[in-house]
Parts: sequence; C-alpha cells; structure tokens
Amino acid sequence: MDVQLKRGILDVCVLASLLKEDSYGYKIIQTLDGVVDISESTLYPILRRLENNRCLTSYSVEHNGRLRKFYHITEEGKEKIKDYLVDFMDVMKIYEFIVKEAKKSE
Repeated sequence: MDVQLKRGILDVCVLASLLKEDSYGYKIIQTLDGVVDISESTLYPILRRLENNRCLTSYSVEHNGRLRKFYHITEEGKEKIKDYLVDFMDVMKIYEFIVKEAKKSE
C-alpha cells in the first residue's frame, strides 16, 4: 500500500478510536487491534502530528502514581474524519470501475 495512503488511513483510524471517549496510547492500540496493525513506535508520531494539526488535544491524569497522557478529538479531528469519508466514496467508485472492467476481461 502506498505510504501516504496508509498514513492517512492510520490517522483517521486513530481519530475514529477517540470518537466515543478520550483514550491513551496503549488503549488506542488495543482498540485498533484486529483492524490495523499499529505499534507504539508508529502510534506516538501519529498522535503528535494530529495534535500539532489541532485534530487532538491531550491532558494528563495520574494513574497508579504515574501520569497517563489522554487524547481528545477536536472538531477539526471530527472534520478530518468527515472529509476522509467523502474521499473514500470517490475511491470506492474507482474500485468498483476497476472490478467491473476486470470481470469483463475474464
């Protein structure tokens, strides 16, 4: 898969994992398990990028004597998901065309 396409999909998956509730890194990885394969070394740069792009905010909460960083999706993040869904519909039209043409050639 194209690196840029995969990066965009991972960004949206991370954002979507935060729609119901705020979460922290390890829990986000668990939420995405079975959907996409993502490691901590991949997730944390995505979280930083999304935060820098104002798609997320973060805050810390003490848990068992340590601070745990939680992430919260912003309106910009929700808008990014909406934009992705519109773009994905365009990709699906192209996919359907390719499948239809490939079947014709069989």
